[in-house]
Amino acid sequence: MHIEFDEYLITDDKKLLDIETISSFLSRSYWANRRSKEKIRKSFENSECIGVYKGEKQIGIARLVTDYTTVYWLCDVFIDEEYRGKGIGKKLIESITTAEEYRNLFGILGTRDAHGLYEGYEFAKDNGKFMGRTPDFLRN
Repeated sequence: MHIEFDEYLITDDKKLLDIETISSFLSRSYWANRRSKEKIRKSFENSECIGVYKGEKQIGIARLVTDYTTVYWLCDVFIDEEYRGKGIGKKLIESITTAEEYRNLFGILGTRDAHGLYEGYEFAKDNGKFMGRTPDFLRN
């Protein structure tokens, strides 16, 4: 994936990922602020990653866990606070949901506060089917 829009680039080129920046992003999130840098690094190594860049600077990220056949889990979506409100997050989600490799897969995600964004890309709230288990290190 390589999408240029305005002054930004959305790409799945893992060589461009900046783990320091990604760790900083996720340390400011409500869902991953307790993950170690090592866990973040390993999770991104073992997932599909879509980065957003302005020049050389990474300003956004999305991570997908998938079997490439039936389902993907969209997670760790983050746009740097300085760049929010410019349509970058929308373009990132559009890029993922329309990409040939993902558009015919069942997509799942979890969010506390961005339902409106994802509903615009055909994600629907599910009241009761999905369950989750919190990892031991977060429960203790």
